[in-house]
Amino acid sequence: MSQEIHGTYSSEPGEPAESAEPEATRRATDEAESSRASRGWWDRNADEYQSDHGGFLGDDRFVWGPEGLDEAEAGLLGHAASLKGLDVLEIGAGAAQCSRWLAAQGARPVALDLSHRQLQHALRIGEGLPLVEADAGRLPFRDASFDLACSAYGAVPFVADPVRVFREVHRVLRPGGRWVFSVTHPVRWAFPDEPGPEGLSVAASYFDRVPYVEQDEAGNAVYVEHHRTLGDRVRDVVAGGFRLVDLVEPEWPAWNNQEWGGWSPLRGNLIPGTAIFVCERD
Repeated sequence: MSQEIHGTYSSEPGEPAESAEPEATRRATDEAESSRASRGWWDRNADEYQSDHGGFLGDDRFVWGPEGLDEAEAGLLGHAASLKGLDVLEIGAGAAQCSRWLAAQGARPVALDLSHRQLQHALRIGEGLPLVEADAGRLPFRDASFDLACSAYGAVPFVADPVRVFREVHRVLRPGGRWVFSVTHPVRWAFPDEPGPEGLSVAASYFDRVPYVEQDEAGNAVYVEHHRTLGDRVRDVVAGGFRLVDLVEPEWPAWNNQEWGGWSPLRGNLIPGTAIFVCERD
């Protein structure tokens, strides 16, 4: 799961290795700049991310988000027994923990990520999975190559044109295929990315869609996150050729006492943190 969980208004942004802390701003950014920023950020921060969160994610666990909702429990891709023999594409796979769980159920997963360093962590954990380094908006696969596609906080929040990604997923799925992806819940855009009480007061407009950008001294984006309202996400799914069959908003479980960026038991018990879109290709 290549989930940044960095936060729209983070006070501790990812820090480029070669320069001072980047400037946080709100400005327009296009597809090419967003892609470059994401690749660079993940290549620089993959080691720290896996060190900090690898224990929670596990080596072969499929977790949809910080709440800890497990695919083994949720069955959003289908009952675990039904996955055997299916071709599955994981987008934004990170260290391929989700793909490894899918393989254990008898599926044939392919783990795709934009970041070379994240995929190196997938190799570190264990070989045997097909790994592909590529952009989610330009999937290097033939039409109708997969039965299922999934993404746990991977790619979708960081692309300027999500419809392009969805159309690519639609293209590589077989008829009847399911596409399930999780993102930061859109309502979080309006709140500061803080786990404590300061993260419970609205600080910005939910309807302001100007991207959050961290940029270096030369003005080059080093991290980009794009906001879509809940309605935008639904319209994007439809524009991508899919039918939305479920929208899951995981509740914070009593067993989970961890803080992860702006995700915490305090906030999780009051406002949603993750949205999971379950879509099907007719």
